[in-house]
Amino acid sequence: MNLEKRKIAAYIKLRTRYGEVDQMGYVYHANYVSYCHQARTELLREIGIDDKVLEEQNIMLPVISMNLRYLKPVGYDELIMVKTYIEEEPCTRFSFRFEIINEKNELVCTATSETAFVNSISRKPMRVPEIVINAIKKN
Repeated sequence: MNLEKRKIAAYIKLRTRYGEVDQMGYVYHANYVSYCHQARTELLREIGIDDKVLEEQNIMLPVISMNLRYLKPVGYDELIMVKTYIEEEPCTRFSFRFEIINEKNELVCTATSETAFVNSISRKPMRVPEIVINAIKKN
């Protein structure tokens, strides 16, 4: 498995909702975490790693770090695109990079997150499961 020369990427489009904006009229900063989580879930689904299948195999992916950099505000009812990238092979951790882009094609936020592979029964870290390795190899 070699991701050095290529990236696995996907994107989703979301329209910001009224309940996601703060008193200033901008999307509240914590909502970007939710957008990234949704985008990560969809990227994994697209490459064949479904949360349900992982759960059935006693595999969890808890987030162990999340970093965001806000560049421009986003307001209510704006259409945004969240691009998600897998740029390196997972081992015991799985890293993701995000770019959030507004309707004017401006970069409004960048983010990274890192998850760990954990056995849901023992609650102990584990190496990347074969199901994940195989899905990445196919893409």
